[in-house]
Amino acid sequence: MTAPYYKFGAFGDEFSLVVAFLLGIGFGWALERAGFGSARKLTAQFYLTDLAVFKVMFTAIVTAMLGVFYLSWAGFMDLSLVYLEPTHIWPMIVGGLVLGAGFIVGGYCPGTSVVAAVTGRLDGLVFLVGVFAGILVFGEAYPLLEGFFKAGSMGTVTLPEVLHLPYGLVVLLVVLMAIGGFAGASWLERRFAPPREEA
Repeated sequence: MTAPYYKFGAFGDEFSLVVAFLLGIGFGWALERAGFGSARKLTAQFYLTDLAVFKVMFTAIVTAMLGVFYLSWAGFMDLSLVYLEPTHIWPMIVGGLVLGAGFIVGGYCPGTSVVAAVTGRLDGLVFLVGVFAGILVFGEAYPLLEGFFKAGSMGTVTLPEVLHLPYGLVVLLVVLMAIGGFAGASWLERRFAPPREEA
């Protein structure tokens, strides 16, 4: 979040924490204003009645992708300096399934649970306690899980590299997928919307 200013020495470790704190407050405020601090709003996507979370997240992904692509194309960003988390396909798949199951059962993801807890929602606080408990258990059990944690290593890869397609074509395909996803989400919301009560 603080790159490239921190990386280029514009400020040190201490001030980077202040910047991260302020950015976190702003992000949390935006989530709460969007209604994403409510488990009802978040779980509505699984009932296909309100897909706002899907739309917002996909919009953020596409916006960031287009920004990085065009900044790189214009020569303002060196993609080789952007840090990418190495891919370990099997633990990432399992982790995604566990996170998704927790989202469905608890009604929150880790970020939205913080927003809910800070705004006084008891269910958000309980979920947040569960997040920290899970982190603690995983940390203690890591020596037993290390083999699986590193399984399916693919190194640092990007989608264009995996698909053997030009970067620009992948960007276009993701944008088209987003447009189709938004249209499909709107159709699903109309299809599964609860009937309105007549006055």
